[in-house]
Amino acid sequence: MRVEIKKFQELTASQLYDILQLRSEVFVVEQDCVYQDLDGKDQKALHIIGYKENEVVAYTRIFKSGDYFNEASIGRVVVKSSERKFGYGVDIMKASIAAVEEYFNESTIHLSAQCYLIKFYNSLGFKEVGEEYLEDGIPHIGMTRQK
Repeated sequence: MRVEIKKFQELTASQLYDILQLRSEVFVVEQDCVYQDLDGKDQKALHIIGYKENEVVAYTRIFKSGDYFNEASIGRVVVKSSERKFGYGVDIMKASIAAVEEYFNESTIHLSAQCYLIKFYNSLGFKEVGEEYLEDGIPHIGMTRQK
């Protein structure tokens, strides 16, 4: 998988379309969750895009501290369902963690994890913080990673 990192303004219309299509495919259709994906925060984020050949198969968006949470954060972590068996979730998360450290010079990272993915995020050094909560009808928990 090839990874590109882009500011919102650097995304082509085609890249933005492909990203939003993947997010909708997984978060809205696959997870059967009606929610407002276009939240006005993409413009502040750095976009971590994973390509297999020319197809977007994995994606996250990252924020410096204060732009979403108090800490730097990673969100909208998504991998195309047909590509999950190749470990692209780990690859896109490692690229995202490295990008937070490189672009924002921050070592504490927060994310809002769907609870069924706790062990996945634990394997990347994240620890649960706080209590479980519902976000768009799906159980989540805050998680933080410190270098």
